[in-house]
Amino acid sequence: MESQYVTRKYDFNTDELKLKGVKIYEIEPAINPVPSYSRRDFYKICLVSGNSLVHYADKSIEFNGTILFFANPHIPYSSELLAKEQHGYACLFTEDFLKVNERSDSLQQSPLFKIGGTPVFSLNNEQGVFMTTVFQKMMAEQSTDYLFKNDLIRNYINLIIHEALRMQPVENFIQYKSAAARTTSLFLDLLERQFPIESTDSPLQLRTARHFASQLSVHTNHLNRSVKEVTGKPTTAHITERIISEAKALLHHTDWSIAEIAYALGFEYPTYFNNYFKRMTGTIPKSQRLTTV
Repeated sequence: MESQYVTRKYDFNTDELKLKGVKIYEIEPAINPVPSYSRRDFYKICLVSGNSLVHYADKSIEFNGTILFFANPHIPYSSELLAKEQHGYACLFTEDFLKVNERSDSLQQSPLFKIGGTPVFSLNNEQGVFMTTVFQKMMAEQSTDYLFKNDLIRNYINLIIHEALRMQPVENFIQYKSAAARTTSLFLDLLERQFPIESTDSPLQLRTARHFASQLSVHTNHLNRSVKEVTGKPTTAHITERIISEAKALLHHTDWSIAEIAYALGFEYPTYFNNYFKRMTGTIPKSQRLTTV
């Protein structure tokens, strides 16, 4: 069966969502020959049943059944409908809506939303029924006049997140307590906050360990030692992997020219970008362009 791309029907505007901080709705798929490329200002949790192909950053994940999908506004995603029917629910929310105080951890550090995390979970029948009930309760609650309905919806969202976290393998949970871990966490957060690249007018600024160390007010050697100690990989490896991941996402999901992508990622000339990309991936940027049928 030929794949078809899925778009969503939204009955609200983004300004309203930013003001309220949350919106829960039932998914109403519409067929469109153009892929839906989504990198907005909102986190998104979807409960979907059907046969689809999710494109997330530079990866693609096919599922057939019921899934729970966590989308980060810093990571591009789109989906293809591989069967005629798909149904489910979605919840869009801002980080500020869920983050009730400054001590709350950033969602970008969650295994569910971070780069390299696990964004898709396959649910069995019991889990699917439970999650459907939670989404339906959230939808019903947002229409009430209950004074504390946002607190209740926030609790439902946290319930979904924690249920998904319980599905995570134990080894995915790492709690850092050292100074090196703190430095590494700040570095990874700063690295991620540079993305997504939304415009060629605002090219990437921090591209070396020295740049990041300066922003964090630490010596470059200290940053390198901390990152290597905590993650097992050099600082430059993290930077390179993230730049390459963003490059693939832009090549997959935008119609920007390779020269525009090169400039957006901080390369002075397209040839520098081509050489860098080929050295790191073994292929040229042009080979990563997606073709539609």
